[in-house]
Amino acid sequence: MKRFTDLFTAIDQTTKTNEKVAAIVRFLADSDDRSKLYAIALLIGNRPRRPVKTSDLKKWATEIAKIPDWLFEESYHIVGDLAEAIALVLPFDSISPNDYRLPDVIDELSKLSEQSDARKKDIITDYWRHLGKDERFIFTKLITGNFRIGVSRQLVIKALSIHLNMDEAAVAHRLMGKWIPAAETMMSLFSEPASGTRDFQPYPFYLAYQLDTPPESLGDIEDWYIEKKLDGIRGQIIVRNGQLFVWSRGEDLLTDKFPEFTQLAESLPDGTVIDGEIIPWQDGQPLPFQVMQTRIGRKNLSQKSLREAPLVMVCYDLLEWNGEDIRDMPMSYRRNLLETLLSSPTAAPDVLLLSEIMPFNNWPEVAVFRQHARDFHCEGVMLKRRDSSYGSGRRRGNWWKWKTDPLTADGVLIYAQSGHGRRANLYTDYTFAVWDETGTLVPFAKAYSGLTDKEITELDAWIKRNTTERFGPVRSVKPHHVFEIAFEGIQKSSRHKSGVALRFPRILRWRRDKSPESANTQTDLLELIAAVNG
Repeated sequence: MKRFTDLFTAIDQTTKTNEKVAAIVRFLADSDDRSKLYAIALLIGNRPRRPVKTSDLKKWATEIAKIPDWLFEESYHIVGDLAEAIALVLPFDSISPNDYRLPDVIDELSKLSEQSDARKKDIITDYWRHLGKDERFIFTKLITGNFRIGVSRQLVIKALSIHLNMDEAAVAHRLMGKWIPAAETMMSLFSEPASGTRDFQPYPFYLAYQLDTPPESLGDIEDWYIEKKLDGIRGQIIVRNGQLFVWSRGEDLLTDKFPEFTQLAESLPDGTVIDGEIIPWQDGQPLPFQVMQTRIGRKNLSQKSLREAPLVMVCYDLLEWNGEDIRDMPMSYRRNLLETLLSSPTAAPDVLLLSEIMPFNNWPEVAVFRQHARDFHCEGVMLKRRDSSYGSGRRRGNWWKWKTDPLTADGVLIYAQSGHGRRANLYTDYTFAVWDETGTLVPFAKAYSGLTDKEITELDAWIKRNTTERFGPVRSVKPHHVFEIAFEGIQKSSRHKSGVALRFPRILRWRRDKSPESANTQTDLLELIAAVNG
């Protein structure tokens, strides 16, 4: 634990990419293979599930610290992080700290859910007593299931590439899928797999940047494929050795969630991997994303839900053909093979649709379409260079997304909550409201991104001076400041007081020029829903 804690500290104390990579490389060089595997899993976001209730952790910590519940809660709200609050309030025991091995700790935590509450308490509090302060913090973060470390997946891949003297693309591929550290070795994970041993494994997804220059800067429009940017779940469909696997971009295996695709195990040839957008589709056009959400959230799928939210994959790339990785081939070559595959009468045309290449003559035509993209049931356009290979991760140059402008509404700040980690002492999480028919402010959006550090500091000081009520960590403030909220989608919702739910809300700007009375109304939002849905 101590070596991994040192790694966490080294990464947390720098913002320089090269220093973070160097810290990971040093850790890998100094660690045994099993410790490497468990650390890699944590670094790329494969966190252990929370084995105990956070309320129990609070209770046990207050008992050991011999402080009242209210004092712990106040401390927690000030610190802003549960694991850090616990690490700070617990007394230092006279017992010398132990240097537990990271794999042993995680293995024991993974079995903790099988234990009685009394046994859970004994195990966790024993660790607390035998760990140093910093290791105690990391240990408690692991228990809460909220462990995050300040490195991107790409930085971990770069460090592993250096450590293993291996191509980054190959490293990225080996890390795909929900592999289990306890069931792997460094050799099994990073060596060439034997035939059939990793049939489940998807390829790293190639991601596009938002276009931030005029499209004319991309050159001749004839060099580009232009497709609609659809709003669904990015996924890969894999058929190998007669088995079907459906993966999301978030590396969730969703095969059982999407029974529509079961037939593909027989209708697609072995050694096929298709990349595309899984989306609800009916009468020749996509359905709103909220229809997809009714499918994702269900543990058991009924015939009714299958009828109301029928899914397809809109296919736009072929990554593997006859068992051969073809990602390095030009996109035009992969596209031709994809068209051939999907034109086959056995290719299940009811669930696999070929992405439409849109025939624009010039970039101004693309700009007009992008501006009115919602009228065509999409978010904008995807621009893909015809001669591009299929990369891994987010890369600039060959693939771009050019989304339509977001929807917006003006809301009044009514609640604020402190952030976490370095922003624990600042109010950075905000709730905004619109006016209902009775002249009452009703909350319609929560957002925490979009303001500059200077604006956050200024707003934090105002919130502390203008608090009217407190509800635990939340402060109610005077309805004074108006903010323009941007969002990608809006729908009716019976679960929200405003009657609407927003998709990806964020702060666009602080409207200092507007009074709270000029903010939008609930009726405005309902009219916006009607306008968006045609």
